Amino acid sequence: MQRVEDANKHVEQLNALYLSTIETLAMAIDAKDQVTHGHIRRVQSYATQLARQIGIRDEHLLRAIEAAALLHDMGKLAIPEHILNKPGKLTPAEFDKMKLHASVGAEILSAIDFPYPVVPIVRHHHENWDGTGYPDGLRGTDVPIGARILSVVDCFDALTSDRPYRPRLSDEDALKILVERRGSMYDPLVVDTFVRVYQSIAPPSKGQPPASPIQVAAVAQAGPQLTKEADRSTLTADADQMLTLYDLARALAGNVRFIDAADLIAKHLKRLIPYSLCVFYLKDHNADELEARHAVGEGSSFVIGTKMLVGQRLSGWVAANHETICNSESALDLENANQLGLRSCLASPLVFGDRLIGVLTLHSQQSDGFSNDHRRILQLMTRTLADTFRRATDLDTTCGKDPLTGLPSLSHLEHLVSTLMTNVAPAQLRYSLVWIEVQDFDDMSERFGTKIAEAVLIQIAGRVRMSMRGSDLLFRTRVAEFVGFLSETDARVASLVASRVSELVREHTFEGLPEALAVQVQTQYLSAPADGTALSDLLDKLRSNAHMTITLDGVAVR
Repeated sequence: MQRVEDANKHVEQLNALYLSTIETLAMAIDAKDQVTHGHIRRVQSYATQLARQIGIRDEHLLRAIEAAALLHDMGKLAIPEHILNKPGKLTPAEFDKMKLHASVGAEILSAIDFPYPVVPIVRHHHENWDGTGYPDGLRGTDVPIGARILSVVDCFDALTSDRPYRPRLSDEDALKILVERRGSMYDPLVVDTFVRVYQSIAPPSKGQPPASPIQVAAVAQAGPQLTKEADRSTLTADADQMLTLYDLARALAGNVRFIDAADLIAKHLKRLIPYSLCVFYLKDHNADELEARHAVGEGSSFVIGTKMLVGQRLSGWVAANHETICNSESALDLENANQLGLRSCLASPLVFGDRLIGVLTLHSQQSDGFSNDHRRILQLMTRTLADTFRRATDLDTTCGKDPLTGLPSLSHLEHLVSTLMTNVAPAQLRYSLVWIEVQDFDDMSERFGTKIAEAVLIQIAGRVRMSMRGSDLLFRTRVAEFVGFLSETDARVASLVASRVSELVREHTFEGLPEALAVQVQTQYLSAPADGTALSDLLDKLRSNAHMTITLDGVAVR
C-alpha cells in the first residue's frame, strides 16, 4: 500500500514539473505574439472540451491535447516578428517561413520527455484531411485526432479574432468557412460536432478565458504569474535565446570541431544561465574517465585537461548516473574551487541514445547560484547538445585539425559548406569568406628559421580570431593562409570584419621576434551567393583577386 502511495506521489510530482514547464513555455509564446495574445488559452479551452464531446475518454490523450493546445504555436518563436505581425498578405516566401513553425515547434518540444503524446499533435496541427497540408502531407485518420481537433478550433478562434490583416468575423461567418472546408481541410466529424456544441463550450470571455487545470497547477507550483511588461520582456528574451542556442546547436552538429562548437555554445548559454565557469567534459571510452576538454570563464586555464574517473566527484557522479545535480558545492568537483572563488555548481549529462558523450558543468561564485529554471534549461539544452558534441568529436577524428594553430583545416571548411548545402538551396545559402594571407612567408622562414615563422603564424591566428565575431569560424587552409567563415552575412559585414582583422594585426606587438622582421598580411572578402555559390570558386576568386591587388596591408613588427 505504501509503495502505491509513493508511486502516486512521484507521478504527481512529475506532472507538476511538466505542468510548470508547459506553463512557462506557453507564457513565452503569448508574450512573443501580442497580436494574438490570449489565443492559445481560448484554443485550449475549446480543444479539451470538444475532445470530450467527440467521445475521447483516454486521460493521457486528453492531457496531450490540453498541453498541445497551449504549445501548438511554440515554433512561432522562430518566426521573425515582421512576418508574424505583418499587416498585409504574406508573400509566398514569407508563408514558407511561417509554415516552418509546426515542425520547428515539434523539434523543440521533442527534447522534453512528455508522459503523453504532445509532439505529434503540435507537428501535425496544420495537416489537412485531404492530404494537402504541412509539414508531412498526412491525410484522413493518419492525422492524429488531437491535431484534427486542434486545427478546427485554432481556425475558428483565429477567424473570430482581430488580426493586423483583417477585422474579426462573426461566429456565423466563421462557421460557414469551417463547413466549406469540411472534408477537404477538416475532419467532417470534428467540424459537425464543433458546429453543434461550440456555443456551450465557448470561453466565458474572449479576453479572460477560465483558468485551466494546467494553469492552476503550474501557478501553485511556480508562484505568481508574470504580469508586468518587464517580466514578459525578460521571458521573451530568454525564449529567443533558447531558440537561438537550439538552432546554433543544430547548425554546428557535424560541421565544426568540438572546441569551436563548445566555445560558441558557452557564450550563448551564459545569456540564459549566469555562470562564472563553464566546463565541457568528454568521456574517454578507452579509459572510462572524463576529461575537461574545454572551459570558459573564471579559472578556465586551471581546469582544461583535468581528468576524473566516471563515478568520482560531482561531474563523474552525473556521468555514471545520467542525472542532473543543482547547487552542490563546487569544492566537491574541483580541487581548486575555493581558490577560484567558486561556490556552487550545476551539472547535466550529455547522453545520445545510450551513449554517454560527457558532462556539461557550470560553476557560480554564489552559494545556491542556480535556480530550478536554470536546471530545467540546462537539462533541455544538454539533450540537444549531446548530438552536437558527438558529431563534433567524430569530425575531429575523421578530419583532423591543424597541429600548429589548433584551427580546423580546409577539409573542415569543405565539410561545413557541403553539409549546409544539403539542407539549403545553393542560391539561398548566405555566407561570406574573409581571406587572410601572410606575405613572403617562405622568405621569412629562410631568413629567420622555421620556428620564428611558425611563431608569427600562431600569433596572427590569435589576433585574427579575436577580431572575428563569436559566431564566426576561422580555418587554416594553406601554410600561410587563413579563411574566416561568416554565416548569414553579406559583403558589408564581411568588409567590417576584414578591416578589423587588419587593424588588430597591425597593432600587434609580435613577441620574441627579431626587430628587423617585417610582417605583411593581405585581406580579401567575397560573399555567397552574390559572388558565387561554390566554395572552390570563391576561394579561387579570392586568391586571384589578391594577386591583382596592388595595395597591401603592411604590418610592421615593433
